[in-house]
Amino acid sequence: MSEAAPRSGSSDVLTIERAEQLKALGHPLRLRVLEMLGGEGGEPLTNRELAQRLDVDPGHLHFHVKMLLRAGLIERAGGGKGREKPYRAVASTVRVGPELLGSRLTGDLQAAMLGEVQTAFGQREEGLFRSAQVTARVTPEQGLELITELVEKAQDLEDLSREPIVITAFLHPPGELRGGAGS
Repeated sequence: MSEAAPRSGSSDVLTIERAEQLKALGHPLRLRVLEMLGGEGGEPLTNRELAQRLDVDPGHLHFHVKMLLRAGLIERAGGGKGREKPYRAVASTVRVGPELLGSRLTGDLQAAMLGEVQTAFGQREEGLFRSAQVTARVTPEQGLELITELVEKAQDLEDLSREPIVITAFLHPPGELRGGAGS
């Protein structure tokens, strides 16, 4: 595994092109680790600090951090004392390459994203969950352009002094309605 270049700012992008990198993103906790290390100015954090901020057991988290490290999505940052080595994301933004997007390998990542949406939906009483769905007669390429525009607009509006929110977008063919109602 090659060492990633030091992060120079918040506009750097890593394009996922290998299946093992995509697999590493296929768990909600690993997504949260990557978001935490890639956000908030990219501050390096140790496994223990990550565990405290994510409210999880450090031993359980260690497995997930190592998987992200092996996949090249995070790297060791300088410093640290003893066994507590700080980590940082190799990029502030991660995108899935077009070859992998067109494959069936994105299932774990999509499942992790859906899991995160379900968790947030369960906390909707706090008033922070919003949703929208539209059925449009556009090509898949045009739908992908819309998602790309959404991501770029969110990046333009980003204010590092604010708490992060998650905006999740899926593009899919319409499914059959349950209960036999219409088509």
